Amino acid sequence: MSDFEIPALLDRVFDRSEVSGDTRALLTTPIRALRVTIPLRRDDGTLDAYPAWRVQYDTTLGPGKGGVRFHPAVCGAEVTGLSFWMTLKCALLDLPFGGAKGGIQVDPKALSPLEVERLARGYVAAVADLIGPDRDIPAPDVNTNPRIMGWMADEYSKIARSHQPAAMTGKPYELGGCEARMTATGRGALIVLQEWIARQGKRPEDITIAVQGFGSAGGNFACLAHEAGFRIVAVSDSKAAIRDPEGIDPVPIFACKQAEKEEGDMLYCSSSVADQDGQEEIAQDDLLKLDVDVLALAAMEDAVTKANVGDIKAPLIVELANGPVSAEADETLTRRDHTLLPGVLVNAGGVTVSYYEWMQSRSGAHWDAETVEARLKSRMVDAATRVFERMDEEDVPAREAAYSLAVERIARAVKSRGDRSYFAG
Repeated sequence: MSDFEIPALLDRVFDRSEVSGDTRALLTTPIRALRVTIPLRRDDGTLDAYPAWRVQYDTTLGPGKGGVRFHPAVCGAEVTGLSFWMTLKCALLDLPFGGAKGGIQVDPKALSPLEVERLARGYVAAVADLIGPDRDIPAPDVNTNPRIMGWMADEYSKIARSHQPAAMTGKPYELGGCEARMTATGRGALIVLQEWIARQGKRPEDITIAVQGFGSAGGNFACLAHEAGFRIVAVSDSKAAIRDPEGIDPVPIFACKQAEKEEGDMLYCSSSVADQDGQEEIAQDDLLKLDVDVLALAAMEDAVTKANVGDIKAPLIVELANGPVSAEADETLTRRDHTLLPGVLVNAGGVTVSYYEWMQSRSGAHWDAETVEARLKSRMVDAATRVFERMDEEDVPAREAAYSLAVERIARAVKSRGDRSYFAG
């Protein structure tokens, strides 16, 4: 991403929904953006410095909510764009949160575990005045995980001089985390997909899926979809891609990658999906070109752009990542009658279960995994149903329908406090 710009689609949403100028003004730019530098003492004694950001886009509906990513490509524009999507996502799912996001421009895989810990704690120290259970609640994102969130929660409690488990979500279960949190994004995506194909009169066993990205979101989605009867024919991670037209069982592949972290006490996997025998290895870019029913994008932003959109054959694209399809590619796919289910709906399972974790951390309650998953399903089905019904009512793509519903909820909250129509008499 270069400089962040509000999607042109939002202007159409504003006009169609007839929202007030107040709402337009609030959603045009973030309310708060902080850029800091995190000094890191390396294990060899040298000192490095890493740029980092925390952006709160809108807090009309509640405190900011959004992950923290560690990645070499992180920049202010990217974090701002992600916080914008979080704003819409929380509004669409009817959560009491605004949108926020954070990140550090770093390759964490080049650091030792102790260096990653110091970096994570340094980030919290740098943004502590902006975050907290009632201000802005960080969560995991790209290259951050429960262990890192546990370090962050611990650091925030030290700074606050009190136990503050609700300041972070996505923590280890033993530190106040929520059961079913790590599978939540993948499970939520599967629920949306199931609702969509049911409306099309199709069955899981008739659907082939290729999954780009085999981290927490993509890996869990692939495993859960396989267990639900879908045929996973290709998967890829940051190192390799594999394919089998007869179907891949992703469960042992994902379990192997997870075991490497848990048994080896590592933060990140060094293995790839191609390390197990039995499937054909293909070029990573070729996965996007496969003639499958569903292309699930669970890697990074801009996986599909105007440069490669012509290669896409899948009639249904499902966004597990944030912004994996560029605006130009989105328009092209829509013209070609592809259906695209947007990330603000599809990947909202993560923030939804983070909401449940936040509630439990504030109250000291505990819900078992079955309860969390049942509540997640109810909320995801409701959101998906509203989006699909809006698509039919107004004959608009899924993204426009989702944006409209989210903006309208924010607009109602703005109006309830008094907007121009009220103060102008």
